[in-house]
Amino acid sequence: MKLFHFTFLCLIISTASFSQKIITTLQPPPGVNDSISHWENKNKIGFAISEILFVNWNAGGVSSISGLMKTQFNRNYSNENTRWANELIMRYGLNKQDGIELRKTEDAFQFSSTFGYRENEKSNWYHSAKFNLNTQFTEGYKYPNKEIAVSGPFAPAYSFLGVGAEYASEKKDRLFYFSPFTSKLTYVGNQRLADNGAFGVPKATYDADGNVVSHGKKLKSELGTLITAYYKKQIAKNIMFENRLSLYSDYINKYGNVDIDYDLVLDLVVNQYVRTNIGVHIVYDDDIKAKEDINGSQVTVGPKMQLKQVLGVGMTYTF
Repeated sequence: MKLFHFTFLCLIISTASFSQKIITTLQPPPGVNDSISHWENKNKIGFAISEILFVNWNAGGVSSISGLMKTQFNRNYSNENTRWANELIMRYGLNKQDGIELRKTEDAFQFSSTFGYRENEKSNWYHSAKFNLNTQFTEGYKYPNKEIAVSGPFAPAYSFLGVGAEYASEKKDRLFYFSPFTSKLTYVGNQRLADNGAFGVPKATYDADGNVVSHGKKLKSELGTLITAYYKKQIAKNIMFENRLSLYSDYINKYGNVDIDYDLVLDLVVNQYVRTNIGVHIVYDDDIKAKEDINGSQVTVGPKMQLKQVLGVGMTYTF
């Protein structure tokens, strides 16, 4: 009987020890973190400068120096069938020529956010909602006139909010978004510009003596179709080609008359930090009326295509 009790006790101890070992082996090793982040962060800061100096140069010329600061921040969330992409782009440039005051060459604040949901992981199409906001930091002038600003912070500011469908490739280098219902708001925070009907807002009304009867509206709302596209491709070693296109047409006011915003950038990588950028930006908006200098006075004419071309070499830091 004593031998049986001793054998039974040993069996219990052995079983308990064996059970404890099983539990222990299921524990993760110390210091191992099995959590996975679904966020992808990317930051890019760049600065380009160009300078030319003339001293006793017989052929003539004007000394000048220019600087351009560019930043791009991306915060993207991806988890199975859900995608949330956020991008903030800011640019600001200045130029100083000999004998001429400091002038602005670039000014942009662009924020976009797109939230999408797909039915399965095999599909590249998402049910999406998109929000865009575009404005600038400081006042802009029609040089050489530096007394009267033609634009300013939130004068104008454009915002787009709508729902639609978006195609996103696996590498996110090709994006296509279509929205049949997108609200566009044009805000002009400067009352003087709003009274003039700048950027398409309803202008002020005046009596026969030129006195203001009612001030211009600072806000104009539209509802229409929005199409955006993004395409990025490496066309050669260290040469990247990037395109951004936005097309918008208002249902109520001249549907079929399309506002165009096209931005093309050719990025030539010298090394990890030095890059050369060649850019072309084309804008056409039927609500933005051009001005021409006729017989010494500014005359408002119809809308025209706006074109900006940029060439710069500078330092870029990505982290």
